[in-house]
Amino acid sequence: MIGPVVPKFDWGQKVVAVADLLNDGTFPELPEEALIVPQGGVGDVVQVGMHTETNTVVYMVEFGP
Repeated sequence: MIGPVVPKFDWGQKVVAVADLLNDGTFPELPEEALIVPQGGVGDVVQVGMHTETNTVVYMVEFGP
C-alpha cells in the first residue's frame, strides 16, 4: 500500500498555469475549447483535496482577470 501523498502547494499560495487551460464543458456559457486561462496566468490555491481512489492531490485554483 502506498502511503499518503503530501500536497506540494498550500491554501493561499500563488501558482502559475504551465499550459493553456481550455473549457472542457465545465463552463456552459463558453464554447467548448474556449481559452479560460492562458499559459503563465497566475492564480491562488483556494482548496486542497484528495482523490482517494488514485491517491492524487487535487487543487482548486482561482485565477484573476
